[in-house]
Amino acid sequence: MEVRCLLLMAVLLPTWPTSHGEEARPLIPAVMVFGDSLVDVGNNDYILTIGKANLPPYGRDFKDRVPTGRFRNGKLMIDIIAEKLGFTASPPAYLSPEASGLNLLMGANFASGGSGYYDPTARIANVISLSQQLEYFREYQSRLAALAGHSYTNSTISSSLYIIAAGTSDLGANYNINPLLYKTQTADQFSDSLIGSFQKTVMQLYDMGARRIGVTSLPPLGCLPLAITVFGHGSNSCVPRLNRDAQMFNRKLDTVIDSLSTLYHDLRIMALDIYTPLYSLATSPGSQGFTEARRGCCGTGLVEFTVLLCNPMSIGTCPNATTYVFWDAVHPSEAANQMIVDSFLPKIIANLTT
Repeated sequence: MEVRCLLLMAVLLPTWPTSHGEEARPLIPAVMVFGDSLVDVGNNDYILTIGKANLPPYGRDFKDRVPTGRFRNGKLMIDIIAEKLGFTASPPAYLSPEASGLNLLMGANFASGGSGYYDPTARIANVISLSQQLEYFREYQSRLAALAGHSYTNSTISSSLYIIAAGTSDLGANYNINPLLYKTQTADQFSDSLIGSFQKTVMQLYDMGARRIGVTSLPPLGCLPLAITVFGHGSNSCVPRLNRDAQMFNRKLDTVIDSLSTLYHDLRIMALDIYTPLYSLATSPGSQGFTEARRGCCGTGLVEFTVLLCNPMSIGTCPNATTYVFWDAVHPSEAANQMIVDSFLPKIIANLTT
């Protein structure tokens, strides 16, 4: 079985030249991904939901210029992270046909656009809850063991990088439009419940073998074009209240991450700050080579997201998204994603190599 595993690894894992002309392998055996549309590479394409990104102009700057279910014009943060770590591509959507055979060795992406830490958030658009994503991960482990053996599976699970990106749909969307929430709980109280779900998620992943986890912060929710359109009262500036809510959540997240690091001495868990770089891009785009931050590229850029509004019929879509901070009214462009990842990539590398 061990010989079989080595052969499988040799076939699948990519290599790249080192400074000595040798071939180096990825820093880790695989990547596992959980969360929402920030990291969903296409799982929503395989479920009955309105939350899809499977039509143009989504994907127009991606490989082969076809929509893949990514809520972007091109690469997601997870695509860029995987490439930086030495993989030729990020792991496939778990519900896709690509998540089979040798492809299982590189990990899997369980994320679902519209999901969150709060399971009822996922029910709004009938997407995959975080609880169900964890169940899929458990199933993935069994499939990997059947393919490569228990010894290889255990080693892979403990050595892989886990990325969790959630909370935006919970606090940025569900809470602010759901009177059952905002009339009965303060944003601070709701954040506490989200943090509780986050902590439970990490503890479940730890029990399933995860030891290296990166958790994205919330973005500046008040700077998303849709948020400014809906809650900005005619202003073209970020909505302070929503940004304060995001910052409050992020402080709680940092505290719990520190607590989990103390609780589990062999757990390497880190916060990946996307708030700071995206806020900088949204409020000072020109200083970093961007020309537009108030509007997304798709359609008018003020309200459009998912194929219900951002589709081939959308009028006004920009011809070149490389200088737009946002691709649609909610999601950063590939160019913005690149700058966001560059800001925290050294932290990931240090976490994996020390």
